[in-house]
Amino acid sequence: MAYSPINFKGFIDTTLRDGQQSPLLFDTYTYRFTLEDKMMILKGLIELGVHNIEFFSPVVSDSEREDFIELKEYAKAQNPSVRLLAHCRCHPADINQALEAGFDGLNLYIGVAPHSQNHTHGMPISDIISTVRNTIKTLRNEHPHLYLRFSGEDCFRTKLGDVYKVYDEVAGYVNTFGMPDTVGIATPELVRKRVRALKKRYPYVDLECHFHNDRGLSIINSITAIENGATYIDTSVWGMAERSGITSITALLFNLSQDHPELVEEFNLEVCYPLNVLMGSILKYHVPYNEPVSVTNRTHTAGVHQKAVLSNKIVYEAMNLRRFGVTKNQLLLGPLSGWNLIYYYLREFKNYNISKDQAKEITIYFKRQIGRIGRLQNPESILLEILENYSLDKLPIQSTALRARFELLT
Repeated sequence: MAYSPINFKGFIDTTLRDGQQSPLLFDTYTYRFTLEDKMMILKGLIELGVHNIEFFSPVVSDSEREDFIELKEYAKAQNPSVRLLAHCRCHPADINQALEAGFDGLNLYIGVAPHSQNHTHGMPISDIISTVRNTIKTLRNEHPHLYLRFSGEDCFRTKLGDVYKVYDEVAGYVNTFGMPDTVGIATPELVRKRVRALKKRYPYVDLECHFHNDRGLSIINSITAIENGATYIDTSVWGMAERSGITSITALLFNLSQDHPELVEEFNLEVCYPLNVLMGSILKYHVPYNEPVSVTNRTHTAGVHQKAVLSNKIVYEAMNLRRFGVTKNQLLLGPLSGWNLIYYYLREFKNYNISKDQAKEITIYFKRQIGRIGRLQNPESILLEILENYSLDKLPIQSTALRARFELLT
């Protein structure tokens, strides 16, 4: 049997931390999740099968601290083994408040890259090493069973030698090392090299990877990291996070199911789409068009596509999304639709006794009217207006008796 470096243990979902830093919350005038929002998201993540969930350190605000107290009780009632983690600077204020709040673990970080040394905390590498060593050794001695992760922020713009200098000091005291692509510059090849290098140097320490999507590479970087030995991947619903976001949890599950199905066996995949819809209901926003686990990914607008899907959807739907909770298809009547959809729509949905030749003729008139389609007039109303010039009988069968294969939206 060929050797495989894969040692994937799951996700550390950060919807309730990095997700609340998403510009989408501002675009939708949401600004922050309410306690009720957080409970619904938390419930969805736990039902999906997520065992590690990250929150802000309580030092961020009184409301975050107060919310966490209730969320902790709620989460443990759902699943006592779920691990609740606080995202903390290597700073006593962050750490002490997180410990007082009762988190199961701390996700500690400090910038090691030159940009952080010069423009964030102002510490040289020697002071960073001293701070990290003293902080983590003290924590481990005082809390021997506390889960500890340490990350050098902006890891991919940090020299590997500097990463080693810091990580070497605490390798025996942490459960996990983080490898965050904080500014989204990593490529799959760089990810492969870095993951392998860290796993070779620290074989007994788990590795958590956090990929931002500034270059649109978060999904492929996540898959590459897993295939080369990463233990955990940070995710969020819709990939919501700072700037262009991070890895979408449902998109990654969908991709892993195609190439590494054994890695998703413990997840309740049918929860994926409802979880995406839940976020849409919270933000009053559509599930993003580029989210793989969505009805948009089963929506067809071009006439050629619609004709083929009416015959056999496998022509343009290569992968099964039903197991991820997407149970509908959409054929949208519009400017690109051909006579096949118009025939299907008028016969199956409106119950007109229409011939194919009549449908072709009506389609010609419909195409001439597409300039009228807009917010004030939808395609269906224009089509039915054209139909007034025809004397078509209704089919005797009731529409409720028909097996509707697709849903058409106006």
